[in-house]
Order: sequence, then structure tokens, then C-alpha cells
Amino acid sequence: SQTDFDIDPVTGFLPSEPLPRLSGQYKIWEDALAEAPEILRLGEDLSEEALALKTAGESWRVRMRLTPVLDIQPLTDQRLLQRAHVVLTWLVQYYVHSLPPALPPAPKIVPKSIAVPLVEVSRILRIAPVITFADTVTWNWELIYPDKPVTIDNMAIVHSFSGREDEQHFYQVQATIELHGAHLLRMIEGYNQIPILDDCVSITRLARQMIEEMSNLIQSIRDGCNPYVFYWYMRPWYNGSGAKGPSDSGWIYEGVDSAVPELQYLSGPSGGQSAVIHVLDLFLGISHDKPEKDQDLKSRAKNGKAHQPQGFMERMRMYMLGKHREYLQHLEKSPCFVRDVARRTPVLQGPYNNAIAALKKLRGLHMRIAISYVVDMAKTTPPPAVNRLVPGIEEQGIEQVRGTGGNEVAILLKAGINATAEVAL
Repeated sequence: SQTDFDIDPVTGFLPSEPLPRLSGQYKIWEDALAEAPEILRLGEDLSEEALALKTAGESWRVRMRLTPVLDIQPLTDQRLLQRAHVVLTWLVQYYVHSLPPALPPAPKIVPKSIAVPLVEVSRILRIAPVITFADTVTWNWELIYPDKPVTIDNMAIVHSFSGREDEQHFYQVQATIELHGAHLLRMIEGYNQIPILDDCVSITRLARQMIEEMSNLIQSIRDGCNPYVFYWYMRPWYNGSGAKGPSDSGWIYEGVDSAVPELQYLSGPSGGQSAVIHVLDLFLGISHDKPEKDQDLKSRAKNGKAHQPQGFMERMRMYMLGKHREYLQHLEKSPCFVRDVARRTPVLQGPYNNAIAALKKLRGLHMRIAISYVVDMAKTTPPPAVNRLVPGIEEQGIEQVRGTGGNEVAILLKAGINATAEVAL
């Protein structure tokens, strides 16, 4: 059943209750994270406030370097391990992105006090050792009224880098989409147990309805998150190792063997890491593993990405909790694909095609939002107090501006729209 894959019948991929805080020896991590937003600003921020906090920020980083490497063996509870992943990945981002820019550029060294336990925790959870969608959305909430159930109106976002309501809104919308996904997961569970034609028609209609609701939610990002604030005040904190392309010196995880396979997955959070979207694709029979076109490969090679043979969506699975990735693999093996049934059943073709059309529209909306929040904003003037955060980005064309997960926005989103359109019957 889905519970074997850490999926809750009510909250889906979200935990059934907020993650507990770490205590005992691990409180030192929690305390460092609680202090970080008060005193750390982006290294490129030259505002009066940031300059006034410079000394406090450096002393915070010194404390991080001097903190002992804690043994994670006592962390046996899954939820505490997930909380450790949240805390340690946010500490990495705060540490790396509050460092003053180095000239000439040099690799950024993540202190072993954070790097070593993070890699160990990530190995147990089977998730990338870097900040992911899970750390910013899935696990980043608490209940406003602890005695009431988990509903969107009763969830508050815990951590944000910018301290702005725009960032809270950005995560809240995505958490709402995840909670909506729980309904779809329940339907799929029932359908996979007893695939009946009537169920197939109703679940396909429900999938369309849910996709339309998700489209409305995605659009609602505009209501509370300003694109300029997103691009200049939020997005720089999300950048992972090597986010700025081949010229980026990347990060070194001190105390961790640089050859460990996990360290190839350090690109940061992206909506592509939401398991709900992957479930929709699998259920509707949409495949993203087509070989990339020549010009796409050339563009990726130019951006230093040619060595990554996995497709984007497949790579994004490595940034998910291992059990959620296993659930996707379980769905892939399930014999009752709706598309196969629809191909043989005329009465199902209309509802199926409507669901596909709705998903194609959702991806189109996502692309428009990505263009207005990333591609268009890359051409704007940085805030006056900011030493250019993304050097040289104004010289790059649309195809090369990267999304929050280190991907080239336009190419990937267009490919997703095409892959969706191709499965219509």
C-alpha cells in the first residue's frame, strides 16, 4: 500500500504532521538556523543593513567552522532525519551564499560540521545532499492551530531566506498543490487495486479537474510573489553548486570524499522535484525520456551539462525522498495504465484527451510564469545595493537562463509541453 512508501492517506507526500524539532546535542544546528535569517545577508548585498551585519555574519560562519562533527547514529526516527536534512541544507545555503564574493572565483568550502552529517543523513533518506523541494516545501511547515487537522488554512511556512511574504506565498502555493495531490493518490490506489472501466472514466475526469485546480493555484503565485523580489531576493539563495555554468567553481564538501556519487546531485530546489507532477505523468502515460534534439544537446554542452546522460525529470527524482522515488518506480511497473485502456476503449478517449489537454495547458502556464519570473527578470537592473548577483546573465539568451534547479528554463519547459501533447489519442 502507499503507506509503505511514506505516503499519508490524507496529506499525500506531505508528512501527516509537522516535523519535530531536533533536541539534545543537535540543538546546536537548530540554534544556528534560527539565528541565520537575523544576521546573514547575501554576500553580494552591499546595502547599509547588510554591511552593518557583516561582522556578525562572519562570526556565525566561524562558529559553523568550529562546530564539531556530530554523530548521526542516535537519529533513528525518519521524521527526525528529515528535520536534520531541512536544518543542514538550509545551513549550507546560508553559509555559502552569505560568503563575500571571492576574486578570483574559487570553490566554496562547506564546513565539515555541516557537510559530513548532511551526506550521512541524505544517504539514509536516499535523497540528494543539498536543499530540495522537500526542504523548502514538503517539510517546511507547521500548524497554526496544533489541535486542528492539516489543511492549507492551518499551515504556516517555517523558514524563508528573504524574510519576505513573497517567499512564504511561493512555498505556500506549492504546499497547497501537494495537498491537492493527496486526493489523486487515493484515487490511483483504489484504481490499481480494482481497475474497473467506470472507475477509469471517473478517475480520468478527476485527474482533469485536479490539473485545472493546480493550474489555478500555479497562477495564484502571481497574487503574492513579485517576480522582481523572486529573482533578486529569493532565487540567489537557491543556487546549488555550479549553478552559474562552467565558469562556476562549485562547492567542496569538507570531510567528504569528492568521488562519492551523491555529490553529483547538488543543483538546488526545483518544481520538477515535486512527486505529484511525476505521478500525473506516470498515470497518464507521459514519458520525458526522449533523446534531446541536436540543438538542445549543443546548448547543454555549451553550459557544461553534456556529461549528464539522465533526462531532466529522471535526474529530478534523485532529489526526492528515496521512498517517494520507489513509489514512482512501483507505479511504472503497475499493469493498468490508463492510456492503454483508453486506446482500446472509445468511451474513455474523450475524458483521457481532456486530461492531457489540461496538463498541457498547466505546463504552458508554468512556462509563462518561469519566463516572467526568471527569463524576463534576468534583463532587469539589480537592486541598487546589490553587487551584480548573476554576473554576465544579461548577455545570455533565453535558452541559457537557468531555472532554480540549474536547468535551462525554456528548453526544458518546451520539452515537457511537447511530451504531454504527444500522448493524446
